[in-house]
Amino acid sequence: MLLKINQENPPARLVSQVVDTLKQGGVIAYPTDTTYGIGCNIFNNRGIKSIYQIKQRDARKPFSFICSDLSDAANYAQVSNFAFKIMKRHLPGPYTFVLDATRVVPNTLTTRQKTVGIRIPKDEIAMAIVRELGHPLVTTSANLTGETPLHDPVEIEDAMGRMLDVVIDGGIRYGDPSTVISLIDDHIEVLREGCGDTSWIDQI
Repeated sequence: MLLKINQENPPARLVSQVVDTLKQGGVIAYPTDTTYGIGCNIFNNRGIKSIYQIKQRDARKPFSFICSDLSDAANYAQVSNFAFKIMKRHLPGPYTFVLDATRVVPNTLTTRQKTVGIRIPKDEIAMAIVRELGHPLVTTSANLTGETPLHDPVEIEDAMGRMLDVVIDGGIRYGDPSTVISLIDDHIEVLREGCGDTSWIDQI
């Protein structure tokens, strides 16, 4: 189902409709500040299983979470003072920060190394959904594994709509994926170059 939501002022009624779908184990496609993602409720095994099937994803590869703020992120990732200062400076924004996971994170969503990626995108629709849900969304790019990510919600509906419960139309998002940076053990390592600038790392 294609659901158009105003990207600047998401109506509470439509956000609640999406959140009800997530609580029931549904999977959605939604916009971020980079491109479109596919997500589910991190505490619903049905939704998690569906995403693994949709993405045909290696179970050893971790997912990232979209959190509402840094306080929320600290419930799911071990955020040191060093990591907090960096994340506070660059979030919300087009970055995914990889940290050690806390015990709250379901085992099905971590690697053998027990790490997790944290995203706080600068996007009103994504943030409204996470705040209403009350805990993070699993997030992964809106594409099948090995295929090019899709940027247009109409194309996502055409290609993947039968596998998704809701495709949110928040406009076309042509951004690259987020930049992925590991902050484990207070060591900065760029794991993937993306939308987020990394020139600031040389100044630390």
